[in-house]
Amino acid sequence: MAQASLPAKSMRVGEMGLMAAMAGLAAFSLLVASKAWTPEYGFHAWLFVIGSVAAIGAIFKYYSSRPAETPQMIDGLPNYNYGPVKFSALMGVFWGIAGFTVGLLVALELAFPELINGLPWTNFGRLRPLHTSAVIFAFGGNVLLATSLYVVQRTSRARLAGELAPWFVVLGYNFFILIAGTGYLLGITRSHEYAEPEWYAILWLVVVWVTYLLVFLGTLWKRAEPHIYVANWFYLAFIVTIAMLVLGNNTEVPVSIYSSKSYPVWSGVQDAMIQWWYGHNAVGFFLTAGFLAIMYYFVPKRADRPVYSYRLSIVHFWALIFLYIWAGPHHLHYTALPDWAQTLGMTFSIILWMPSWGGMINGLMTLSGAWDKLRTDPVLRMLVVSVAFYGMSTFEGPLMSVKAVNALSHYTDWGIGHVHSGSLGWVGFVSFGALYCLIPWVFNRKLYSLKLVDWHFWLATIGIVFYISAMWVAGIMQGLMWRAYTPEGFLQYSFVETVEAMHPMYVIRALGGGLFVLGSLIMAYNFYKTLTASQTEEVAGRPALAPAE
Repeated sequence: MAQASLPAKSMRVGEMGLMAAMAGLAAFSLLVASKAWTPEYGFHAWLFVIGSVAAIGAIFKYYSSRPAETPQMIDGLPNYNYGPVKFSALMGVFWGIAGFTVGLLVALELAFPELINGLPWTNFGRLRPLHTSAVIFAFGGNVLLATSLYVVQRTSRARLAGELAPWFVVLGYNFFILIAGTGYLLGITRSHEYAEPEWYAILWLVVVWVTYLLVFLGTLWKRAEPHIYVANWFYLAFIVTIAMLVLGNNTEVPVSIYSSKSYPVWSGVQDAMIQWWYGHNAVGFFLTAGFLAIMYYFVPKRADRPVYSYRLSIVHFWALIFLYIWAGPHHLHYTALPDWAQTLGMTFSIILWMPSWGGMINGLMTLSGAWDKLRTDPVLRMLVVSVAFYGMSTFEGPLMSVKAVNALSHYTDWGIGHVHSGSLGWVGFVSFGALYCLIPWVFNRKLYSLKLVDWHFWLATIGIVFYISAMWVAGIMQGLMWRAYTPEGFLQYSFVETVEAMHPMYVIRALGGGLFVLGSLIMAYNFYKTLTASQTEEVAGRPALAPAE
């Protein structure tokens, strides 16, 4: 009996189009490399050439190995696409360790200025933005990519939209990280906080980010589950708002296509206002909304409990996105910004207490009836402590926006302590907890050791306490010394004296950072042992697929 003939395989329009686009980019980048005004910019042009050629090869290899048709369902169950999720999760671990290590090096440089001397790419001015971008955008960004592409599939009961598009997003985003990070070391920077990459890197990011949005929306569009779970709303707010912020803050004119340099259309106080509209909302939507989506999915899943109040989660979402966007001016108290704008930012920052703490309460109360699990599950403990840090940092932020408090705290290391209580305690811990859940799930392995997770938790927690306590003390001491006057009306302390007084706190900060880095290395070892185990196992206790999962 003759077998049914299989459909003939042909190259899809998307595959041909992407190969053509990559070929065009390679040719254009080759032209730029040949006429680049600086060797640093020429180096980046060559990276685009190499990356484009590698992409063409990868697309052809994918075409050669794929079936004629990719099934959306197998045996009545969704055929989830976990490849991009796996890649982003592992890159998150890699970039996290890299970013934390650079942060430790920067902390040591501040405590011991002569530690590294003579190399231009190891000075503070280049390493500091490398650290912040690596931790926020490389580590945090990859965690957000991995979790969002996983959660939207599971809660929609649908495979990711597109076949090459998800891979273009995760590979293209990490290529942007490579361009941005090497640019800092080579001295290519816009000198804007959290917005240092130059115009050509941003253009590439815009293409990647629009594709990300289309993949996410396309997956929701083809969902089999009627309800859109609240975590997806937070992810959408993060994706859409970051696109708007990046476009607004990077409205600039390049000097030439052969030059890495550009100039913003904004200037003076307008530039400052646009910058901190961007900067604070990058915190609000990249480091808050996106990671709240992680909280709303992974805390209930790990605790095996429903969200405490789904209605509260919806109120949390709408209140947060409407209020957060107005809080940026509190970064510009006592500057040339009009006083009404400063007061507006302060007012909305204080109002933000309510939705922020509503979300924290919702996350913590999800453990109702499951608090005993904190004794035996260090992953859940890490997730819950992250929510506690979220509550603490969202109390401290509005407090510091009050003008009377800001007069003492601004431009001091108190701000550094505040930022790191949020970034290490909230973003770091919720990311670690999500990775400890996600990597075993998508690789279909059992986590190698919960004991190592316990070690990671305690080392990182002690490190965070050292870090933020030292910075709080240093910051308040700075503020008080700066505003101290002699009876004659002269400043009592010189700037150098304040720096000398902070030295012990800087050493403690470096110690705390070292403990945090050590914890992340233990995590990486745990994942290495998990993935190299000789026997593949079903993840113990993994919940069955359910509606609105």
